[in-house]
Amino acid sequence: MAGDTGIVPGLQANSDLLHLIESWQRWLAHEKRMSAHTLQAYTRDLSAFLDFLREHQGYLPDTAMLAGLSTADFRAWMTRRTLNGLQKSSSARALSTLRNFYRWAARNGHFDNPAITALRSPRQGLQVPKALDEQDARAALDSVQDLDERPWIGKRDTAILLLLYGAGLRIGEALSLTPADLPGPGQEVLVVTGKGNKQRQLPLLPVIQQALQDYMAHCPHDLPPDRPLFRGVRGGPLSARIVQGRMQELRGWLGLPEKATPHALRHSFATHLLAGGGDLRAIQELLGHASLSTTQRYTAVDSAGLRRVYDQAHPRARRGS
Repeated sequence: MAGDTGIVPGLQANSDLLHLIESWQRWLAHEKRMSAHTLQAYTRDLSAFLDFLREHQGYLPDTAMLAGLSTADFRAWMTRRTLNGLQKSSSARALSTLRNFYRWAARNGHFDNPAITALRSPRQGLQVPKALDEQDARAALDSVQDLDERPWIGKRDTAILLLLYGAGLRIGEALSLTPADLPGPGQEVLVVTGKGNKQRQLPLLPVIQQALQDYMAHCPHDLPPDRPLFRGVRGGPLSARIVQGRMQELRGWLGLPEKATPHALRHSFATHLLAGGGDLRAIQELLGHASLSTTQRYTAVDSAGLRRVYDQAHPRARRGS
């Protein structure tokens, strides 16, 4: 039978397997504290795999089928993804999703299949973060307030972009802030809850604090301490799509590159800190990266900046030898 999980409709599998998937989703949400966005991506990956199996095997997937798949079956799935034009990064994530589900099923005594461990992730080139240069980042911050005739919306959008570029927040982190999260009088530290429900402390520049206070003073909607800080036109929580749309407008208005997105401002925060001599470990803490290797990607973005530091600081470079 076909069934829906309640998170991503349309999962095609027999009823026992559907119930198992729902238990896995609850574990991801409540035990692993996975964000709703990531959980949806995991479920879509698993759904696409089940769709492939239904066609590949000729009947609805069940636990016995998953337990009996061979390495060749898993490779056929990966090959199909390649033929469908899916990127290596997408297939690597889908394989990670599948491994997660199989590990969970084995740990909980449902089924096991060692064949999946023999499958290697697609090799990927270095994924370089798409940062803006300082001039483009500044132009976006200076101009976003002019996109709407209502002053409070311009102040709202300015405050959000400053949080992304000036403090390195993810868009979801910025939109989940409440007035109670903001530093009190005489304080400069913002406590942010990021991925995995992990908290980190971020120093807020005075210009960001001022922008936040300016927005709150002009927002026409009530802002209770424990409710979302940033609001839409009708007073509901602001959607990330609105912020993405603002950046799209700025791209057209200012002639910014296609990489000019809200997340690119976070990348720009890290890249420009590194170019200014910032410590990689400190930048890792500010971004909330679990692994230093993730932060090290920014060294590839500013190779020219690192060369300038070398030319100015290294003794042999100064001597020209």
